[in-house]
Amino acid sequence: MPEPELLADIHDVLDTDPEAFQERVRADAETIKTELEAGTFDNPQAIIGLEYEFYAVNDDGALARIPRRLLEYVGFEKELGLHNAEMTASPQPLNEYGLDAQEAEVQSRLEAAAGPMDAEGLHLVSDALWTIPPEGETASEYLADSIEADGVRLATNMSSSARYQAMANTDQPAGMKLDFPHVSLDADTVMPEALITSIQPHYQVPQAVDLATYYTYALRIAAPLVALTGNSPFFPPDLYDDGASSEDIIADGWDESRIGVFEDVLNVPGKQEKVRFPEDADTVFDLVDMVADDPVIVPMPVERQGRFDDEFADFRMKHGTYWRWVRPVFGGATKEEANARIEFRPIPCQPTVRDTMAVQALFAGLLESMVKRDHPLYDLDWETAKTNFYNAARNGIGADLTYVTADGDTTTDHTELYTDLFEQAEAGLTDRGLSETAAAKYLWPLRQRARHAVTPAMWKRARVSEHLDEGADFTNAVYEMQFEYLQNQHETLLEGSFADWVGRGQNMDD
Repeated sequence: MPEPELLADIHDVLDTDPEAFQERVRADAETIKTELEAGTFDNPQAIIGLEYEFYAVNDDGALARIPRRLLEYVGFEKELGLHNAEMTASPQPLNEYGLDAQEAEVQSRLEAAAGPMDAEGLHLVSDALWTIPPEGETASEYLADSIEADGVRLATNMSSSARYQAMANTDQPAGMKLDFPHVSLDADTVMPEALITSIQPHYQVPQAVDLATYYTYALRIAAPLVALTGNSPFFPPDLYDDGASSEDIIADGWDESRIGVFEDVLNVPGKQEKVRFPEDADTVFDLVDMVADDPVIVPMPVERQGRFDDEFADFRMKHGTYWRWVRPVFGGATKEEANARIEFRPIPCQPTVRDTMAVQALFAGLLESMVKRDHPLYDLDWETAKTNFYNAARNGIGADLTYVTADGDTTTDHTELYTDLFEQAEAGLTDRGLSETAAAKYLWPLRQRARHAVTPAMWKRARVSEHLDEGADFTNAVYEMQFEYLQNQHETLLEGSFADWVGRGQNMDD
């Protein structure tokens, strides 16, 4: 039976008056604007943050539920599914010591978690979309299983989250489905979102009034970064439609399927898409209004604890359902900690910590440099930036992308694009005090991907194709690929990079 407290919380959500909630959100938005005008959200320098999601597997590589007590013991937080765990790294100044400290913290906490997890026969995995379901279950059973209790529908394998559980019980429920090339799944809850895991870099701006400028650049660099980091070309095999051939699945699959999964599961059919590539904004005040004016989907009662950001607590609560691929954040427990930042959401989990920190460095270095140098990518048409984004999600490093270089030249040449991109990122990092050697070290794993046109998604396709050629059926080919991924990650998660996998003689030319 579900916990009585969870059922009570869900009913509190369902009983919350959406119109009254929205009135409080609008009042909170005005509070934020007043504080912005007063300079409350300004800071002396750029700060970086990181959210890092994982899923758990057992010794055989099958998805596994994580005991809640274990999560608390190893210092991770629960995420959507019972198999998920999330780490939130401490914010650090954007400089060499800050990047080093953040990398060391992630490594330290993963190392500390390894022993207790191993004692339970479990292992944390950094991957974008799991493909092997729990032992004795199919993926569709695990994702779609639900019960009815006290008049509400509950996902059996979802964490005790009143917001997400309530979404299956509102007048306008989310999509709660998967509709992908050769993949179909209908569910009664938003649990299918638990297929996917991501990393979310944060960039806290020095002057909050400039947030819209950083945000505009973040939209335009999203596609090249998604193209470099694609890591989810396959679903669990039992989710594919009967009769779908392995050739068609490989040919038609997206490099970054989690983009589509998130949109399929959470968008309300027939309504404005809440999960989407976000619109441009001219000012920081426009960004506040974009969150405040977003359609209400699950109004939540708010508990206040005397924090500074309790002054706009309803706005913060609504922000939790502002599901754009790039979104502004206004927060801080005290006025001294108040900050305005960019949360960058489209990047999948990467094969290793070093790959993850390369994304962090590339993202932060680009924002630092492009704003400072008034890079002409700012003027790339928004429709083109959006087209770029979905092209990158579908086709990865081989996608058709339009870019504007530092010289103001519009190009679709990948060599020109990534040459400029890495030059800008390295300049941004050295502006923040990194030596050229240190900047190059952080960017090297992704620079290698761009130079050789090799991504984790391509690696996965190559491995599956190789196993098919050796006579495996599609299910076993996917499972064999996943076992290799897990083995490689076991050997390189804390110290190596994806480039090491490719350097082991695993040819990517196919």
